[in-house]
This record gives sequence, C-alpha cells and structure tokens, in this order.
Amino acid sequence: MLLSTKRRRARAWIAAASLTAAASLTLAGCTSSGAPGGSDATTLVAYTGQAGDYQINFNPYSPSQIGGIGTIYESLFFVTNVNTNEYKPLLGTEYSWNDAGTELTVGLRDDVTWSDGEPFTADDVVFTFQMLLDTPSINNSGFDGTVEATGDHEVVFRFDYPAFVNDPAILGRTPIVPAHLWKDIDPTTNVIAEPVGTGPYTLGDFKAQAFTLSANPDYWGGEPAVKTVRYLSLSGNTAGADALAAGTIDWQTGPVPNIQKVSETYPGYSGVTIAANQITLITCSNADLGCVGPQTDPAVRRAIYAALNRDQLNSLAFQGTASEISPTLALPTTQTDWISSSIAEPIAPNSPDVAAATAELEAAGWTRGADGVYAKNGEPLAVTVEVVTGWTDYITAVDTMSQQLKEAGIELRVAQSSWNEWTDKQTKGNFQLSINSLGQGAVSDPYYLYDKYFNSAFTGPVGDVASQNVARFSNPEVDAALAVLKVTDRKDAAARQPQFDSIQAIITEDMPYIPVLTGGTSSQIHTDKFEGWPTQDDLYAFPAVWASPDNAEVFKALKPRGE
Repeated sequence: MLLSTKRRRARAWIAAASLTAAASLTLAGCTSSGAPGGSDATTLVAYTGQAGDYQINFNPYSPSQIGGIGTIYESLFFVTNVNTNEYKPLLGTEYSWNDAGTELTVGLRDDVTWSDGEPFTADDVVFTFQMLLDTPSINNSGFDGTVEATGDHEVVFRFDYPAFVNDPAILGRTPIVPAHLWKDIDPTTNVIAEPVGTGPYTLGDFKAQAFTLSANPDYWGGEPAVKTVRYLSLSGNTAGADALAAGTIDWQTGPVPNIQKVSETYPGYSGVTIAANQITLITCSNADLGCVGPQTDPAVRRAIYAALNRDQLNSLAFQGTASEISPTLALPTTQTDWISSSIAEPIAPNSPDVAAATAELEAAGWTRGADGVYAKNGEPLAVTVEVVTGWTDYITAVDTMSQQLKEAGIELRVAQSSWNEWTDKQTKGNFQLSINSLGQGAVSDPYYLYDKYFNSAFTGPVGDVASQNVARFSNPEVDAALAVLKVTDRKDAAARQPQFDSIQAIITEDMPYIPVLTGGTSSQIHTDKFEGWPTQDDLYAFPAVWASPDNAEVFKALKPRGE
C-alpha cells in the first residue's frame, strides 16, 4: 500500500482547509480524565486527526498500534529524514561498520532500565531482531542478517553482503522490546495494554476518547519537562480547527483556515510547514508489462511535465504550502548535493512551457487535430488520472491541470474512486495516471526513493500486485546503478555520485513519475505555552504530531514557557 494511515491523515488537512471554524467547541468525553486544555503548564494536548474511539493497542509491531514508538519504546538511535544530521544516540551509544560493510557493531547504554525496573541489556536487542527474523510478517525493514551479543552492552550485526544502506532501518526504525516479557507474546496478534519500555514516557490513563502518556521519572535521559501528553479523539478535521481556535490543544497537524497566517488567526500559536514528499502524476508507463494508453509514450509524459503551471497549482490546490520540485525527485531542501550536475533543469519550472510541450509531441509523431487535441495512429491524446474521492486538494489540482493541458493539446480526464478501489487500480496497473505523493526512506537520501519506485525487482506485469514500483518502470541501467548503491558506503560520495548521475539522467528523460510539486506538511504549535519547538532554522525532528519517533524527540525538547 502506497499510503499509510498516518499519511492519509496528513493529506486530509488540506482537504478541509477551506472550512471555517465554528464559534464554539464541545469536547465531549474528555473531562473525566482532566480538562483537555487545562491550566497545567506541563501538560501538552495533542490531536493527531483521530476521529472515533481509540482501541487500546501499544504493540509497536502491530499495524493498528495507536502510539508509543519513540515515547515508550526506543530504537538504538534517533534517525529522521527531515535533516542530514548524525544519528542521535538513544539505547545505542556508538556504531561502526567494518570496511567490507558486512559487520555492524553497536555499543549500548549501561544505565538503562525498563519501566518495570528490569535492566536493559544486549539480550533485549538480540531478542528483538531475532523476533523479526522469526516473524516475517512484522519484518517491515527486511532485516536479513544475524545479531549476536558480544557483551552485556554490545551487539554485532552480520550480513552476507555489504549492507551499509541498511543501517537507518536497523539503528533507527526498530523499536527494542523487553525479552523478559515478549518471550511469551505473539507479536502478530497480541494487543499490548500495559506497555513496558525504556522511553521517556509510560502509559497513564486510557479512555476511548483520550489517553495520556506520563513522564518516566527513571528515564535514562532525565525526566522530561512535559510531564503529561494527552491525546484526544475529536469528531474530525473541523473539530481540530475549532479546538485550536479555542486554545484547547497545543499541537496538531491538521486543517485550519488562513493556513498562511496562523499566528494572526490563532494568537499564541505558530505554524510550521515542512516540504515533505514529492507530489507526482504516477503513470502506468511500461507497455511491455501491459500498460495501455498514450502515457506509455515518454514524450507524452515529458509534455505534461512541461505544460504544468505550478504556481497556479500551488495557489489554487495547495494554498501556497507546496514548494519547488526537482525532476530528479531528489528533495530540493536536503538532497541538493546529490542532484547531478549534468541535469540541465535541476528544478521544475513554475510557469508552463507550452511550446516545449508541443515540440515534444510533434517530434514523437503526434499531430494536432481540428479539435485542438493531438492524436497518433487514430488515437487521441486523452488520458485519465485517478484520484481518491474526498481528496479535494488533489481533485482541485487535477481539475486545474486539465485546463492547463488543453493549451498543449492534451485532454486530461478525471476519475474519482474510493481509497480501496484507487489502491487496487494502482497496485495492479489498471490505470493510466494517478496523483499521489512518493514516500521517503528513513533518512534523507534519494537512494531509498529510487530503490522503492524504480527498481525492477519491485514491479511486475499488469494484473500482478506491485506495491512499490507501481509505474512498472524497468531499466537495466537503473537496476545496475541501484545494485552498486546498495553495497556502497553511504558516506562515500565519490563512489555514489556516478550512480545517481546515471539514474537521474534516465528518469528525467523517461519520467514514469511526472513531477508536480513538493507537498508541504503544516502543523500548528502552541508557542506561548511551550518553547523548544522545531523550526526551519533548527529542524531537529519532523514537526508533525503523528510522526513517530520524531514526536518523542519534540516532547523531550519542549519546556513550559518561562520555566
């Protein structure tokens, strides 16, 4: 599935951003465990977009878990894709690879206890990773090595191949669980109602409409200044905006009117928007694998790219929260160093170039008809773009694109469907175009996006499920470059850049994912109540309230204003 539940929540805020906040707010069901806003300066009230009752589940390896990653359960290091900083030590203190990239040695803290008082040791790390090997259905990182405790506070991971690119997932995306309790747990089915972790918080009160995390007084890093985090369930996006207007929540990533003027509209709050994911028109690009339609012609894809008016799209569909995109799909914010110097146009133009678009089509044998639409071999240049019903920002975007592309003689049709139907079409290749954003890896490194969306190993013929490379793109030169990158030290820029150059030269020519804009994720934060929030100048974590483990780093960094 291309879009996680949290990603769907992140997308939903734009869809409702034009709604006007109601004059009053009723937070039913929350008063029994304390006032949601309250006067307690050390309580932070968070709204993640949850609508409906919480179902208790703090199993970090369950797809239905409702929290705890980072706050209750820690990984070895904090790894984020919002910056390029060194990994921050958590349960791990240091790590090193051998020269061959086949052994990763990790030193562990010797002053950590689980929240039930038991000591944390290397055995817990070994147990966790062995659990992944023994339970493929929860091994989302694809860990395929071995792990051995070489002391009470040291572990060694071993691989049969150079595995440098695996360290973000191993070190930063694997919550460590207590062996003394989890040895009797089925990680695929057990709902953890009383979680035991090493993190800065423990589970406090739990009710269907709200639950709290309480600061861990025995946390190895010191008890956080934010003593309580209260998660609310409201009735939806409009209620989230209303709560912000009423001052009863402290952090949300959700819909607000006047998104560009948060501090004026909501006194005491600030807004922060982070360029997060590349919005693209995904194409079923490969006729050899069964894709059908004009979009299988790379000239058509390049023409669409050239004809887009990105300034207009950003204004009409995304309220100015989107930003520039590179045709290489490397993020212009944190990955510019990896953009090949041979790319003539490293950033997509904001204004349309209709002449370039029509030149692409005519060079490829398309002829403009009397109706203004190009055609080839009797086939009109008409393509359908799939979009999920209710995603009003994307619906607005494709409606706007359809008007823009008329100038270039391209007919763009829009088809709305349910989330399930849209996903089924996309993963099985039964579509021409689809609008969506591409997910990032654990760190800000274009390798992970290229490997996920352009690797032939992750696609197949139309009709077969391809959950990652849904464009059905296949190119042996790209595959070869990815194979080299997979076994190359990520710190060896000189060895990696020629591979990126090769990949980028091909994908900017073929464009199986047509770049639109880089989408922005906007959050509203209570700066009058707490200080220490991430900012554009100090982006130490991704400031989306639903982003784990980043939100735990934010909770730890915050202090009540004036303390």
